Amino acid sequence: MSFSVRILGSSSALPTSQRFLPAHLLNVNEHFFLIDCGEGTQIQLRKYRVRLGKINHIFISHMHGDHVFGIFGLLSSFSLLGRENKLHIYGPEYLEDMLLDHLKYFRSDLTYELAIHKFSCHHSANIYSDKHVEVFTIPLEHRTPACGFLFREQGQERNIRKEMIEKYMIPVSDIVRIKQGADYYTDKGQLIKNSELTLPPFRQRSYAYCSDTIYTESIVTYIQGVDILFHEATFSSEDSKMAEATSHSTASQAAEIARKAGAGKLLIGHYSSRYKDIQLLEKQAREIFQETYAVQDGDLYEVPQERIFGDND
Repeated sequence: MSFSVRILGSSSALPTSQRFLPAHLLNVNEHFFLIDCGEGTQIQLRKYRVRLGKINHIFISHMHGDHVFGIFGLLSSFSLLGRENKLHIYGPEYLEDMLLDHLKYFRSDLTYELAIHKFSCHHSANIYSDKHVEVFTIPLEHRTPACGFLFREQGQERNIRKEMIEKYMIPVSDIVRIKQGADYYTDKGQLIKNSELTLPPFRQRSYAYCSDTIYTESIVTYIQGVDILFHEATFSSEDSKMAEATSHSTASQAAEIARKAGAGKLLIGHYSSRYKDIQLLEKQAREIFQETYAVQDGDLYEVPQERIFGDND
């Protein structure tokens, strides 16, 4: 089962000839979630051969143009491609007003239903849940209300071994209990331990997206132990005063958050266009958190599946 994130845009404010504006695509078991939608996002989706019809949920972190201007073209492209599935968009309060104003002129073009879900940026909330994943907001501190997002796989039951079903002729009525941890008694009264019948469940994987925020340790509570953390690194340490003045973070500050949160891997991006060599930012971050990667457009990062083995397995 897949759990991966594709970087569609890694620049901030201004696109460059090498970097598009912010957008990430999370794949959770072939269910796709688009996070932010800067200009050119639909071009990147097509470049990396993503079927637009598989995207049913879009999450917008805040109402600055570099994170949202791409959504207008994407909505139109969905219609031109004959989309019929409902599209869900999650964002701060003013997102609905902006989209409705736009749709006053172009709503007749939509071939699908649009559902807009508002959330507050002042506290964390569970804003989406299905059998695969749940999504929580992460309050950030920026010049406008902003939220990050934590995507976490849902807990899974133990996996029953098919060969054990055949060996002990286990009826379907008992399989659910066994997957939940129960032992099994055969018709002859023989006890078969659950550990023999099943494999341990897979560990819940997670991804946190924290873009456009000053350095704030308040987010650490929400992202403890996350597998992959994306944290903006708009500026280098030398430009820390500019970071503070614009409510952004430096690469070193992003690394400090990752270290305090015990993240598995840190991705930094949302670079100011002033930096031609982003390896400088990666170097500064790695002095604090070694598992740091300065992302580039098109990069794909995966979290492998791992079973949770206990003393009885």
